[in-house]
Amino acid sequence: MLPNFETSLKKYAELLVKIGLNLQPRQRLLIFAPLPSAPLVEQVVISAYQNGARLVDVFYGDERVTLARFQYAPRDSFTEVTDWFYKAALDYAERGDAVLQLAGTDPDLLKGQNPALVHTYNLARSQALRPFSAYVSRDALNWLIAAYPTASWAAKVFPNVPADQCEAKLWEAIFEVCRVTQPDPIAAWETHLARLATWTAYLNHKQYTSLHYTAPGTDLTIGLPQQHVWVSGRTKTPSGIEFTANMPTEEVFTLPHKDHIAGVVRASKPLSYNGTLIEDFSLTFEAGRVVEIKAAQGEETLRNMINTDAGAASLGEVALVPHNSPISQSGLLFFNTLFDENAACHLALGDGIRYCLQGGIHLSDEEYGARGGNHSLIHVDFMVGSGQMNIDGQLLGGGAEPIMRNGEWAFTV
Repeated sequence: MLPNFETSLKKYAELLVKIGLNLQPRQRLLIFAPLPSAPLVEQVVISAYQNGARLVDVFYGDERVTLARFQYAPRDSFTEVTDWFYKAALDYAERGDAVLQLAGTDPDLLKGQNPALVHTYNLARSQALRPFSAYVSRDALNWLIAAYPTASWAAKVFPNVPADQCEAKLWEAIFEVCRVTQPDPIAAWETHLARLATWTAYLNHKQYTSLHYTAPGTDLTIGLPQQHVWVSGRTKTPSGIEFTANMPTEEVFTLPHKDHIAGVVRASKPLSYNGTLIEDFSLTFEAGRVVEIKAAQGEETLRNMINTDAGAASLGEVALVPHNSPISQSGLLFFNTLFDENAACHLALGDGIRYCLQGGIHLSDEEYGARGGNHSLIHVDFMVGSGQMNIDGQLLGGGAEPIMRNGEWAFTV
């Protein structure tokens, strides 16, 4: 185990409660977590109560149980979900309480399972989660996704490290990129979030009409809706609670126009999607929709994902991340979207983020769609950025200017 591990674990838990969730006195907190994460959950619960939480509930999951279902459960049972699990999340959202999800699943958990069955399973879960997801897409509650390094995940990230050392290596990496190792982690996060906010302000001032991406295998133009809003690490609930939904986070993101996407984009990193790894893939868009899919591995899973519903074939998010981000500079492929998306510019297939459109959270579904917002059961980020990525912004009055060159910001703020 790492030196001073218990101290670092407490600091990490404190960051999740104070910076990530910004948990308020008398709020309740609901935690979804993998079974091995109990030591971190305990520290989060203690920190939450020390910060005035009224009640903390914890739901543990076990990836071995999920795998056993695919191996032995009746093939016609995968449309069934446990309602109380999703109703609990919705109850917390409706009351304006906080929700924390700890991620740490084996990226290859469902490798070798029937892709059609995996699709049925994912679709049923997405449909059950949709009412809660609607609150998340509006930032109607303070929510957070963070990570806990399970043994299976750590072994994937460090295949050449002895098995009894993998988890410690992954903990070391997580503590580093989450700034736990800084002398004052909370102050370090405040400085980092302020820096992200300066890039956000610059892009909001520009109000580009479209973005043009070029890199090896990529030549893609993405239109941006009028009155789009760039957002970074810290956002705010309608009641005024500022929170950071992803830890780590290095991105500045906004809403693409679902009907104005054209060209081809090549993924720069594998995508771990609900226990299946999709590798070396590219997507071709016409009039805002995917019309061609290629993948060296996991192509059927990717096709099933994009066929989830009409909106799954378009984009719901465009995010900019400099290549010199701490996660990129670590040189690690985490096989976990929470980390890998913060190492590179990325896009998201599926549902759009309503608060990335001025007044978006108050629009009807029809009004939101008419202004360019996308609707879908899924929202799946995939990485496209690299040290060879160039991005130009089309100006409202005509002409274009560089936003990124060779993966780095092409402007100063």
